[in-house]
Amino acid sequence: MAKKKQTGAEGPSCSFCGRPASYGDMLVPSPLGNTYICTGCVEHIHEALREYNEDAKGKSAGKGTAELNIPKPKEICEFLDQYVIGQTDAKRYLSVAVYNHYKRLQQSVTDDVDIEKSNIVIVGPTGTGKTLLAKTIARLLDVPFTIVDATVLTQAGYVGEDIESLLTRLLQAADYDVERAERGIVFIDEIDKIARKGDNPSITRDVSGEGVQQGLLKLLEGSVVNVPPQGGRKHPEQRMIPVDTKNILFICGGAFDGIERKIAQRLNSHTVGYSNTARKGVNRDNFLQYVAPQDLKSFGLIPEIIGRLPILAHLEPLDREALRRILTEPKNAIVRQYKKLFEMDGMTLDFTEDALDLIVDKAIEYRLGARGLRSIVETIMMDAMFEMPSDPDGSKHLDVTAEYALRKLEEANFEVNRLQE
Repeated sequence: MAKKKQTGAEGPSCSFCGRPASYGDMLVPSPLGNTYICTGCVEHIHEALREYNEDAKGKSAGKGTAELNIPKPKEICEFLDQYVIGQTDAKRYLSVAVYNHYKRLQQSVTDDVDIEKSNIVIVGPTGTGKTLLAKTIARLLDVPFTIVDATVLTQAGYVGEDIESLLTRLLQAADYDVERAERGIVFIDEIDKIARKGDNPSITRDVSGEGVQQGLLKLLEGSVVNVPPQGGRKHPEQRMIPVDTKNILFICGGAFDGIERKIAQRLNSHTVGYSNTARKGVNRDNFLQYVAPQDLKSFGLIPEIIGRLPILAHLEPLDREALRRILTEPKNAIVRQYKKLFEMDGMTLDFTEDALDLIVDKAIEYRLGARGLRSIVETIMMDAMFEMPSDPDGSKHLDVTAEYALRKLEEANFEVNRLQE
């Protein structure tokens, strides 16, 4: 209980400044009852704490470029070029977004200009490098980075994982350092799998589609979210970790299979009257380069989530030349990986040029993208990888020719359709 000022009589004094009760409006006793603090000292401590907190926030948000060693956009793009073939536009978008994200983290809290984050959505066919771009850029970053899958998410209360569990992976990548996690980057893969299942949102409960999109809105926009430390479902007795998503950059990727038809319908539309708006000079072999936000809406993403993903990038379909380069040029090229596997057993492996051309032709025929290259090479190499390590007197060198590769594919029934023709 506070002590009133005592006039003309001796009373208790402030334990901080020593002034008696006669010099202050009131004295606040401690829980022990033997020490007191006057209102003047309380105000002084409050002001000191306020200045300390502002300085701490300013230092956290205003780290210098030399300390963080921020890579420039061209440096980020050059690093991606070492592992990912082609996709120049997508690399530029990603490089600029990541660089701007670093700069946002350095912005002083006293700055009157609030720089908003620019979340990204990447559209591209399967096997063109969406996930590879995310994994590669994660090697370069000094901020926590995680890749999560949107296919397991459902609305709260249904079987599956809550939307907040996306941030659990980010916390794990930051060793549960909440301050570092709040400056991280999240790559949400398979974002197209949560598209709205029906045209009318009021007919049924879309628990793994539109409901998940609505739950993602608060994460993408920026808000304080209670995250379960171990992921999974939340329950009332569980300890939650509050995470502010304002400074977390979200990069979304998806194949959006069938969106080309939406784009073609938009490009070939006609207006009422005599004017014909059918586009001339449209590359009909690659409609994806004309993708626009209204196409994502037609596919099933709600307008609110499209507005929170302002940057829309696309990945080009891989042509024959790109697939050929993917086999041999990147640091983690498929051919280099198999040569390293043989080298670890003391053996050597070589692919002839005609064998590489055959592998590329089959990948184009099967329409599996870059992932198809590994599937084909794995099939060709299976017998050799099974036999040669166990044969001490056998050959320590293998030349993979086109004839050898075609024979192995036929033995594995890859060519059964061709043979039936």
